[in-house]
Amino acid sequence: MTKTTSGYLHGFTPAERERLLRQARFVEHRVHDRLPFRRSKNLLEIGCGVGAQTEILLRHFPDLFVTGIDRSSSNLDFARSRMASIPWTEGRFEFHEADAARLPFEAERFDAAFLCWILEHVGDPMRVLSETRRVLSPGSPIVVTEVQNATFFIDPYSPHTLGYWMAFNDHQLEIGGDPFVGAKLGNLLQAVGFRDITTEVRSIHLDNRNPGERAEFLAFWTELLLSGAEGLREAGKVSDDTVAAMTEELELVAHDPNAVFFYAFVQARARVH
Repeated sequence: MTKTTSGYLHGFTPAERERLLRQARFVEHRVHDRLPFRRSKNLLEIGCGVGAQTEILLRHFPDLFVTGIDRSSSNLDFARSRMASIPWTEGRFEFHEADAARLPFEAERFDAAFLCWILEHVGDPMRVLSETRRVLSPGSPIVVTEVQNATFFIDPYSPHTLGYWMAFNDHQLEIGGDPFVGAKLGNLLQAVGFRDITTEVRSIHLDNRNPGERAEFLAFWTELLLSGAEGLREAGKVSDDTVAAMTEELELVAHDPNAVFFYAFVQARARVH
């Protein structure tokens, strides 16, 4: 079986599962804004993980059925248990343990596809998108949301944090992911035959005009950074001193009255012809 999800450096711990749920809720309004699924009935979610995005999709689109695939059996078990506790999702989803590069579905089975924060973790994103296209019927929309990690910036200047971030991205590349895949989505979708491709850079620029949201995002980002600390230490990419210095810097930024946070991600949309 082709290994396509080797680049996940956050681990599969209970703490990481809870972090993914918080992350999905936190950026929901940025990721799920005006998605083109109003006429869709049978959506394929690639890399559904703990079902965090699945729940949001079902909430936004009451007529939708979501089939989610992921390679982590523990995440899928968690997703099934959690979704079973939400009464209005009953009968509207199913989860499969599967390889996104070798989908176990017949051609043209689905009428929409959704991928969110997944291609950054796969070894061959073009193959994943090609397989996704194979199982979509003509006219189906696809939405792909991905990171562009070169855009991260905070002020006051935080050299230990930026050094840690570079180590974070270097390690993700080494283990088979791509922390810069967002900028490549247009090329990737075009290469496998999608049409009507659009890409939108969605920036998060928070300063004194939005102090409350800035504080929330700095706390969220600190959690995201620290979620990779154990894996980076085990790989010899960062030291305990680096993690401690980064944590101290982030605390100082969080309490600085003139702090700035900036990050941008990319959302691509396309259709099957």
